[in-house]
Amino acid sequence: MTKAIDQTDGTPPVTSAERGRTSRAKLLAAAVELIPEVGWNAVTTRLVAARAEVRPGLVHYHFDSLEALLRAAVDAALAEVVDGPLSAMTAAADPVEGLTAALGAMDAYSGDDPASVLFAEAYLAATRDPELRTTMSRILLDVRAAVAARLAGHGTPQPEAVAELLCAFLDGVVLHRALIPVPGPEAYAEPLRRLLAAPDREEEAR
Repeated sequence: MTKAIDQTDGTPPVTSAERGRTSRAKLLAAAVELIPEVGWNAVTTRLVAARAEVRPGLVHYHFDSLEALLRAAVDAALAEVVDGPLSAMTAAADPVEGLTAALGAMDAYSGDDPASVLFAEAYLAATRDPELRTTMSRILLDVRAAVAARLAGHGTPQPEAVAELLCAFLDGVVLHRALIPVPGPEAYAEPLRRLLAAPDREEEAR
């Protein structure tokens, strides 16, 4: 039975399940903040608990291990970050316009902002953590499949291979921003148009 705690201010009582969900969300948010601040390997149970303002024991109550917490934090954060560019890409009628929109949606990521550093740390950690690699691979493969399906519908030749190139390109743009100046989305429009050009059906029939 879920136990409710009466509130002294007259608000509805808070159940233990609700408190548990709140604590779990706080732990995930704390991990997302700490990974880029101190580095993947420097995050500890006590650091996460202190940032979340919960007891250290709650880390292992809600997650099998600190590593499981970090994986869950990256899973949620990565899914949220890729959703914006992917939605912008698939919403446009023309794939070049979609990619330009996706690049625009990624303008918030400078390469050295917390989200960019979070994923750089996670990419490196995934080379040593098979479970994290599986988690991240699943999300990235889903994105690649969605892009490939969009390109196939447009008639782009070899859509799976082109989708792989485009996903690597988008990742690379953000990584390069941390080190060197990168042009705006409009600079890539013509090269992308040539890459994504669908064959002329009348020309193919001749």
